[in-house]
Amino acid sequence: MINKEHLWFLTLFSLILVLSVYYITMPNDLLISNNSNYVKTEETNKEIDDVKTTIKESELLVTMRVNLEEEREKQVKDLKSTLTNEDVTSEEKNNAYEQIKLITNLSSREKELEKKIKDKFDIDSFVKINNNDIKVVAVKKEHDVNLANNIMRLIQESFKQKVSVTISFEK
Repeated sequence: MINKEHLWFLTLFSLILVLSVYYITMPNDLLISNNSNYVKTEETNKEIDDVKTTIKESELLVTMRVNLEEEREKQVKDLKSTLTNEDVTSEEKNNAYEQIKLITNLSSREKELEKKIKDKFDIDSFVKINNNDIKVVAVKKEHDVNLANNIMRLIQESFKQKVSVTISFEK
């Protein structure tokens, strides 16, 4: 008498055998046509990726953003070590926590201002906020005084208090 394990083994083995024979006897044309569809799909995706990568920002802006992010990440890391240090007073921990919140808020505010400049003037830019000083680097070949004034107004409208805005144009 055949037990259940032997029956399962025979069933699975015969299934594998049938599929193997079917695969071997299958015509090559069918395999090639299925594979060519896959290759065409990959080529199409590659072309789409190539189109996406042609639109890129100025290397200067990317470098400035990366440097600023690294600087802020280092500050946050130091502040987090202060938060986890047992020898630090609760007041120092509160100050460290407030500094982390401030850094996070500055980053989001800068991104918001960059988006406003992009939306209104269709210009890529880099914004850095340091207390009441705001530095803007805009990518434009020509220096445009009217554009600089308009960007200054746009930024000033985003703040309640008076801020000092510096704008420079880069190619």
